[in-house]
Amino acid sequence: MLRKVPDSSGQMSLAKELDISIGKVNYVLNALIDKGLIKVENFKNSNNKIAYRYLLTQKGVIEKFELTKYFIERKKLEYDELQKELEILSKKT
Repeated sequence: MLRKVPDSSGQMSLAKELDISIGKVNYVLNALIDKGLIKVENFKNSNNKIAYRYLLTQKGVIEKFELTKYFIERKKLEYDELQKELEILSKKT
């Protein structure tokens, strides 16, 4: 299962979208490729043979899911802590 990285028409567009340098995009993409989280493919029907698309691999999708799950769990805990603080503050007034 592969999923396309949003607006991945090239490193330049990713750099603009993320507001970082092309060098940083290249560095991060190569690290993600080395970890097996992203796969690179040429656009077969493109006249521009150096045009690539970046796809999440199955391992990348799983990693994305795990990070999202961890983020949601952390936010739930933060919410619960804020609710407790509000209860304490409302009892003091």
